Amino acid sequence: QAQLVESGGRLVQADDSLRLACEATRLDITVNAMAWFRQVPGKPRDFVASISMSGLTTHYGDSVKGRFTISRDNAKRMAYLQMNNLKPEDTAVYYCASGRFSWTAAPTEGYDTWGQGTQVTVSS
Repeated sequence: QAQLVESGGRLVQADDSLRLACEATRLDITVNAMAWFRQVPGKPRDFVASISMSGLTTHYGDSVKGRFTISRDNAKRMAYLQMNNLKPEDTAVYYCASGRFSWTAAPTEGYDTWGQGTQVTVSS
């Protein structure tokens, strides 16, 4: 069974940086787009960032543009989310997701494999 395992979430101060990692097991991510979403209790899961199979296309949610960077290392079966200038409103559980789309597609929805999430808490 394909799995995605997130790591790197922790308590940080506002303006700090943090890098989340997502490791894929029993899943060939070379043929999948990868994405990050986040969710706070009582609210829908929000799109954060996505990267295409090729790595050439990325998309970001409006609230994280210019601060977050998504990347991938297909050889290691890893995806990453570099988060800079963190704000208290970035506090959430962050989820890694994977899905099969076209070579250059990095959609904001439609992913079918999800990790269990990692908690990021930003204190003011």
